[in-house]
Amino acid sequence: MTEVSKNTVFYEIERAYEYLQEKLSGREKPILGLVLGSGLGDFAENITDPFVVSYSDIPDFPTSSVEGHKGCFIFGRIGEVPVVCMQGRVHYYEGYTMQKVVMPVRLMCKLGIEKLILTNASGGIRDDLDPGDLMIITDQITSFVPSPLIGPNYEAGPRFPDMSNVYDTDLVEKIKAAASDCGVEVKAGVYLQTTGPNYETPAEIRLYKALGADAVGMSTTVEAMAAVHAGVKVAGISCITNKAAGLSDTHLSHEDVQSTADKAKAGFTKLLLKTIEII
Repeated sequence: MTEVSKNTVFYEIERAYEYLQEKLSGREKPILGLVLGSGLGDFAENITDPFVVSYSDIPDFPTSSVEGHKGCFIFGRIGEVPVVCMQGRVHYYEGYTMQKVVMPVRLMCKLGIEKLILTNASGGIRDDLDPGDLMIITDQITSFVPSPLIGPNYEAGPRFPDMSNVYDTDLVEKIKAAASDCGVEVKAGVYLQTTGPNYETPAEIRLYKALGADAVGMSTTVEAMAAVHAGVKVAGISCITNKAAGLSDTHLSHEDVQSTADKAKAGFTKLLLKTIEII
């Protein structure tokens, strides 16, 4: 095993990496990473020559307890692009440390990806964001969750990384072009992450709106930070599954989030396939 500090999570990343290197012997190195959020798990069916590795088989790896998150890596190709896809993610609210939450993304970066597309389901804060809309993430607010970079610096990147362009400007423009090419309407905005698992209060949503947030959810920003820290270019697309708390009379539930995400997945899938083709 590569010499590394016995700082627990960094050591575990090394163990997981060596396990996957052995499993993937002779297979093509992925250059694109993809994290599938709620309702998008079936997108993995577009991967050709798939090779599946369950999170539960990887030493010391976190596993998801959330319905709709299957919990596996899928390696293969989408079109001509070698990919590694996370079919399901882990969340801070499941009780994992933030270091554990970003471990899967750090592992994908260590495996050699150059770009990462993050997807999620979120609540719309901005007035023109309605259930079923797709929003390209252009920036993020992470002040309400612990930074994944706290603690000893992970060797993949600098101690004080620049976060002025988390969602790569060029990738944002390419997603817009992909949307135009395939006839899928998209919007763009700032995404804010909370810890969850509770939905936000109406007062919190008013605060987030005043801060400039357009959508809110319980994942993604910390994964983006970890990837940028490692020098990987990041893109993000959010499916608006509901109006945020206090902005409609609808009772918020995970079942409704999944239902709306399922209804939006045809357009989401079309957009992702075109985006992967051109980035």
